[in-house]
Amino acid sequence: MGNMKNEVRRNRDNEMKSSDDQKKYRIVRTKAKDKKYGASYYWGFALRVLYRIILIIVTLALIVVFGAYKSIDTIAHGPSPRFRDMLVQMAMESSAAKWVPRLVLSEAEVDEIMNKRDEAVVEEVDVPVINGGDVTGPVIVPENPDDNNPLPPPDISDGIEYYSESTGTFRAYIMIVHDPSKVFVGVSSNDFPNATRGQRIYDAAKKYGAIAAINGGEFRDTGGQGLGERPIGLTYSQGKCVWDDGTKRTFFGIDKDNKLIVTEGMTKKKADELGIRDGVSFQTNNVLIYTENGSTYRVNKDDSLSKAQRTAVGQRADGKFIFIVTDGRSASSLGATYDDITDMMLKYGAINAGMLDGGSSAMMYYANYISKFNVDVNTLDEFQQLGLVNKYKAFTRPRPLPTFFMVMPK
Repeated sequence: MGNMKNEVRRNRDNEMKSSDDQKKYRIVRTKAKDKKYGASYYWGFALRVLYRIILIIVTLALIVVFGAYKSIDTIAHGPSPRFRDMLVQMAMESSAAKWVPRLVLSEAEVDEIMNKRDEAVVEEVDVPVINGGDVTGPVIVPENPDDNNPLPPPDISDGIEYYSESTGTFRAYIMIVHDPSKVFVGVSSNDFPNATRGQRIYDAAKKYGAIAAINGGEFRDTGGQGLGERPIGLTYSQGKCVWDDGTKRTFFGIDKDNKLIVTEGMTKKKADELGIRDGVSFQTNNVLIYTENGSTYRVNKDDSLSKAQRTAVGQRADGKFIFIVTDGRSASSLGATYDDITDMMLKYGAINAGMLDGGSSAMMYYANYISKFNVDVNTLDEFQQLGLVNKYKAFTRPRPLPTFFMVMPK
């Protein structure tokens, strides 16, 4: 009997104890639950997640940087010096990437590659007489794609022939301006010493009422961030010398007889003696083709390997001007070399020609392009709808520039 009472008491005590334990468990669980879902928990959780994300990003960035460095180093010291030289030249011709080659090459090595780029071999070019002697020069326009369906004659109602070509590693846009007296240099400012910013090509063309334009000469462009406020080198516009900072550059001038003169190191005194009415300057060693004493010569640069967007100006023996702009520095189009542009200038008949500023400055404007060729505006980007012919591929709006070669309407 006593044992039964004791057993009952123990069971009751155990039940009470179990009940008390469950209450305590529920209290502890409730407190833990409150702690788990409290504000401090969420902040801590968010910080831990953020820390891990940052750690992953930093790790991946280091892997990418190390991989890029090793790739550059392998290219710089690998089995293909010519490929290395091409990449070094492309970087050095880009205002924003000049520092890259010096990560893996010494200053002397970079200088050697760039000096080799400017080594030239001059070759005389045969200039046949065509059209019974009325026009001279190797004037070769694009071939007909189908001999049975020849191309119609070009529309020159506005005084301009226009062609485009895809060849090799680039696409080219070509204008032939029939009246050389209509070609002149337009400028972004009438007061360069106090200028603070250049103009975009379509705005400058509208200011002058020009129907066509390409980018012109050199300007200060530190780190690829230049605002094009003033040119570098001797500059003339519509009969006036508008800038002369004394620097010696390749000079592209048009004299009073509408002849294109491309030469190195022009001075204001010499330009005035030659009767220069319009002209710009761009770096050095940019003469592509020149004619002296009845003979025409091309400047070959076999070691100028850089492929990029290019702009060039030339003149045929019949006086017509040639504007060429190419695209480049993209996955679908690497760009053109110096010799590529020289070849194209000769193809279109140039007997004098030179290379202008390129890269992100390379632009062609043609006011009549859309209406003349019935171009669907829906296929054009916002800048092409404003008159650009080439597709601008930089990550910004078209650059403001100080000078342009322009064409006045007939």
